[in-house]
Amino acid sequence: MAAALQIPSKTPTVVIATRESRLAMWQAGHVKALLEARLGWQVELLGMTTLGDQILDRSLSKIGGKGLFVKELEVALSEGRADLAVHSLKDVPMDLPAGFALACVLARENPHDAFVSNQFSSLAALPQGAVVGTSSLRRLVLLKALRPDLTIEPLRGNLDTRLRKLDEGQYDAIVLAAAGLLRLDLASRIRHTFAPADMLPAAGQGALGIEVRADRTDLIEALATLADPPTWLAVTAERTVSRAMGGSCSMPLAAFVTAGRHGALQLNAAWGDPATANAPGGALAAPPAPLVRAQLDALVHTFAQAEALGEAVAAQLRAGGAVWAGNGTAA
Repeated sequence: MAAALQIPSKTPTVVIATRESRLAMWQAGHVKALLEARLGWQVELLGMTTLGDQILDRSLSKIGGKGLFVKELEVALSEGRADLAVHSLKDVPMDLPAGFALACVLARENPHDAFVSNQFSSLAALPQGAVVGTSSLRRLVLLKALRPDLTIEPLRGNLDTRLRKLDEGQYDAIVLAAAGLLRLDLASRIRHTFAPADMLPAAGQGALGIEVRADRTDLIEALATLADPPTWLAVTAERTVSRAMGGSCSMPLAAFVTAGRHGALQLNAAWGDPATANAPGGALAAPPAPLVRAQLDALVHTFAQAEALGEAVAAQLRAGGAVWAGNGTAA
């Protein structure tokens, strides 16, 4: 058995910066267990409340995007209070700030969206005009494409808060990432898991990423041993679509890789009109604009090939009428 990698003497204990929600703490604890078991490291968790956790009365698209969930953690890294940060990859900006690096992407959990309801078994079973909760513009436009009659209402907060609001009767159903429910042993709350053809996932959904300072080459080398190469290649292609489209929380965009023919990766993407999603009175009563969809297969063995696939699919979206959003934060 190979000897455990040695922690640099200047860092006798590795500290993980994490948000303090139950799901974020589970994710950080999962990485902690991996580091301790596989690398023999001593690991502590530094729980933090981010601005994205504090502002719950406005949609992310109006307060700066999902990058608000990682900024405080990056400050802890830059100040040396933490050595690494664990993120849900779909919350990580497409381009990290200067001085930071994505050191590792772990094996992916179920990447699909889940339909959660206390009364109804599926989206199709909802009565006309039923209230569905989500604050994701991606989910909003995809739901409206499937059921234009639905009333979509904003839903912010951590996973437990969202489930509580459903249980209080504020919504007939809500849509969440299946990965979070599975990680917290809440699979029983899932009434239906959407197929990608109906609800195409967000770029990076279900995957965990580990961020470090770019100058921590010791950590980057060690953490590479935990990476899942197929997942990392797949999410690189997905995230490249979002980067190429200027992906942000104010642009409804989905990108998801599945296995193609003969070992190829198949990258599917869908773009919704932001004007529809941000219409007065909530997108929500406005007729949905048609989605722009794109799909391409390619053999992918390197990050450069994954990025090329993502760029090609983004070009297909633009050719189909999708409009570049003009910034580079997370979709």
